[in-house]
Order: sequence, then structure tokens, then C-alpha cells
Amino acid sequence: MSSEESQPPENRDDLIVAQKEAIYKEIAESTPLVGLEPEPLESLEKEFSHDEAFREKAKRLSEEYEGFRRTRPDGNCFFRALGYRVFEILLQDKEELLKFKQVIIPSKEIMASLGFPSDTILEDFYDNFMEALDKCENMNQKELTEMFNDQGVSDYIVVFLRLLTSMQLQKDADFYMNFMEDHLSVSEFCKAEVETMYKESDHIHVIALTAATGVNVRILYLDRGSNKEASPHDFPEGSDPKVHLLYRPGHYDVLYPKKK
Repeated sequence: MSSEESQPPENRDDLIVAQKEAIYKEIAESTPLVGLEPEPLESLEKEFSHDEAFREKAKRLSEEYEGFRRTRPDGNCFFRALGYRVFEILLQDKEELLKFKQVIIPSKEIMASLGFPSDTILEDFYDNFMEALDKCENMNQKELTEMFNDQGVSDYIVVFLRLLTSMQLQKDADFYMNFMEDHLSVSEFCKAEVETMYKESDHIHVIALTAATGVNVRILYLDRGSNKEASPHDFPEGSDPKVHLLYRPGHYDVLYPKKK
């Protein structure tokens, strides 16, 4: 019998938590929050050299995409990847930056009406998010990447995107209630699975955040499905995507389409 198996249940739970924390610490020390530069898709092929199904799908991505940018696999990767790519696009288009700000501004009042604590959550995270958007007016690519690798600033952005997602879910609770599992209410789900940092994202997070921000997203799913290439899903369905993300089990990265 192993030493782990001989432990009482509560000790085993503590051991598992400690092991997970050690893994996250190792990841944090070895992986930037956002990759400093995009990588060629060939590096993804090499990563899956041991798995023919994944490798072939990764290879086919190069027909439409010129590269990808990694994000840290810490449970926040969907929000960080989407946030980085949105900011990256806004750097290059001041008109879109202004429009995006106008979409975000009402969220503070909507969150307050839904009972979000205005003195802590809203003032702090909303103000920091808007300040980060303001910096886009005079920021370059290198400075943006540095900002998203500053743990304090980057996590504030992630938290606010999580709050926007929670806002949308609660605002349209009657609709999203149909997707709840384990007898959770929408509010309970938001507190447990959306607002909490390091919780991984699913379809419902993507649907809600794209609705809250007006950002159209295409996600390429790299999985073991029978398709010979990564399966694209657009949010909202039928929209013209501005942001492209790559999903492989448990993780999201940024994808860069080839220029047409």
C-alpha cells in the first residue's frame, strides 16, 4: 500500500490540494501569463508529435492561421486570451476602442442593480479595467504584452471579464437557467464557477461574455473528434468573428488568421 493510500481521507484531500498547488506553482514559474511573441503552428505540431490525430489537426490549422500565442494554463486562460486579443485589436483601431468603451460603461450600473458590491468589486475592478482601456490610446504592442504579463494588472482584467460574464448570466437568468446542472441556481453557479479565479471556462462562459461585450469569437476545437481538422464554433452563431481562439482539452490560446 502506498503512503498516499494509507492516509486518512482528510489527509489525502490535503495532499491532493498540495500537489495541485505545486503543479500550478511550477507552471507559473515556467510560463508567462501571455506569450511574449506569437509562435508558428509548427511548434504545436511538434508538441503533438506523439499523437497522430492531434498532430494532423494542428497541421491543418496552418492553412488558415499564421501562428498562435500561448497563455498560461492556470484556469484563467479563456479570459486572458480573449482579453489580450481584444486589447490587441483595439490598439490598431481607435474607433473600435471608443465603441468598446461605450459597451462597457453601462456595465457598472447594471452590476450595481444586480447587487454586486459597488464599494469593492465595482469601483476597484471597473476602474482598473477602464484605465487599462485608456492606455490603449497610446500603447504599443510590446507595452501591451508587458501589461498582460504584470500579474496585478492582468488579473484585474481577468476578474472584470469574469464579472461581466456573471453580470450577463444573472441579467438573463431565465434563459441561462436552462443550462444549469447539479440543481444550481444561476447566482450559485456564478459565484462558484464564474467569479472565482482559476476556474476553467465552458460554452456558457463564452456565450455570456460574447453577449456582454459584443465581441464575436471563433473557437477552433482541437480534440479527438472524428473530424480531420479542428472544429470551428462561432459565438454568436453565424457571426463574423473578430477574435480567434484555439481550444485543446482544458486550455485556450490566441490564434492569428492569415491576412487576406
